[in-house]
Amino acid sequence: MTWGWEYVPDEETVAAGAPRAFLDEVGKKADELVRAAEALYLHGPGYQGMDEGAKHAFVLGGFFVYMITPRSELVSIWQVTPDPLP
Repeated sequence: MTWGWEYVPDEETVAAGAPRAFLDEVGKKADELVRAAEALYLHGPGYQGMDEGAKHAFVLGGFFVYMITPRSELVSIWQVTPDPLP
């Protein structure tokens, strides 16, 4: 396996209607989170601890809710919330 990120259940459901520039920022931050998780959980599939739970990440244009699952080597994004003002 290799680390990655994805929208859960899918991008269409999670990010519908969000501005493209904001989603680009979400993608950049998600890439950073993947690199950090990969370094922190060197043996992800063998991880025996508890998952960290849901967290918030703030980016230009809003924020998103994500969770790191070491055993699946996955950063899952559950919700994106763009700022209401442009």
